[in-house]
Amino acid sequence: MSVKFEYLPDRTPPLTQRGIIAWLRQNLFSSPLNTALTIISLYIIYRLLPPLLNWIILNADFIGDDRSACTSGGACWVFIANRWEQFIYGYYPNGERWRVNLVFLGLLPITVLTIYFLRGAARFYAILATLFLMPIISWTLLKGGVFGLSTVPTKLWGGMMLTLVVSSAGILFSLPLGILLALGRRSRLPIIYGACTIFIEFWRGVPLITVLFMASVMLPLFLPPGTTVDALLRALIGVALFASAYMAEVVRGGLAAVDRGQYEAADSIGLSYFTKMRLIILPQALRAVIPAITNTYVGLLKDTTLVSIIGLYDFLGIVHSASQDPDWLGYSIEGYVFTGIIYFLLCYSMSQTSYKLERYFAPERTR
Repeated sequence: MSVKFEYLPDRTPPLTQRGIIAWLRQNLFSSPLNTALTIISLYIIYRLLPPLLNWIILNADFIGDDRSACTSGGACWVFIANRWEQFIYGYYPNGERWRVNLVFLGLLPITVLTIYFLRGAARFYAILATLFLMPIISWTLLKGGVFGLSTVPTKLWGGMMLTLVVSSAGILFSLPLGILLALGRRSRLPIIYGACTIFIEFWRGVPLITVLFMASVMLPLFLPPGTTVDALLRALIGVALFASAYMAEVVRGGLAAVDRGQYEAADSIGLSYFTKMRLIILPQALRAVIPAITNTYVGLLKDTTLVSIIGLYDFLGIVHSASQDPDWLGYSIEGYVFTGIIYFLLCYSMSQTSYKLERYFAPERTR
């Protein structure tokens, strides 16, 4: 006697196990403690969010030519709109600002896209060209004085362009220098090991503000008479060396995280030291420390505000300077809120790029 089985139709889960109700139970009210924290958080949001929205958007003034347009009692974004170009270019001459746009909106995106789409040896050579040619081309365009370009003194640079110049110099040079220093600190040659260790410990042992002060005030005293080096260039060198010391320790941590078997496997097939490092060890080490590298870069971006000690006005410095204008006194809060939003967007973008790189280089990624 045969028995015929019939499948019952699928039934939807109960309401408490799906949809918004299930999400609320799992994420906000999963326990008495989480319920209490959720209620407290909602109360804080209820008390803070409405007045904040009123000040930032609903009661704010956006259009106008001067402070007389700010009459609604909310934020005066007219101040930001009127000083927008100064915040971006500092005191860079109006007729020469196309050079800034060409560097940051033209050359930089093209370089990044070129490196992204190239593969193999072509990508390696593109990175080398970026390291050696991009800084020279960018400095020549921004500073001028050759090829018919008028000279723009670095004391006129400021705002976001100066922030990007300083942070880019640190980001661009700190990684290759940090890799070399990390390899040197793991070297078995006492001279190389000692030199790299002294360099790293010295630069990590002093604050960045001291480095900038020494580069601006003390370094010219040791130069031969008649020798002058641009103040901003000295600061860029100081920032790059300072960041490379921190990056060296980050990379050294990545090198230590690589399994010993990888070194032994590379040695067993007769690879040279540089081939072993370039093809096997460094890719794994750098992949392991992508979050730490991003953390160093985010810190470096925010530390660029310290260039104010040598008389340069970065993005935060130029916003502070503009808020002290007698025509806009009393609107510094709008300036600092605007600065915080811009810095948050930059740092958040760097963090998201880091997450994408982690997923892209993850060993379990399906290519």
